[in-house]
Amino acid sequence: MKYAALALLLALAACGPVSPERAAQVCEEKARLAQGPTGTITIGSNSRSGSYVSGEVGISLDSFSGKDPMVVYERCVVDMTGQGPIRMPALRS
Repeated sequence: MKYAALALLLALAACGPVSPERAAQVCEEKARLAQGPTGTITIGSNSRSGSYVSGEVGISLDSFSGKDPMVVYERCVVDMTGQGPIRMPALRS
């Protein structure tokens, strides 16, 4: 779902000018995904359906190919705006 939303944002960005701040937001998320796999697990129980478990795992091609997240961020911003980043991305620790 995250990847579909990111792809849609990037596709829409190609339709017109993108503000440097919006490009930074979109590209920051792309750089976070390049840092490595992400995931969540939900475990719970309720009185109607009993126990449940769900999970989600995400990995980007940039992460799989070992690209530097900072390079991914900078290249993305330049591709979207035609200029360098206006700020450093806030990546996961």
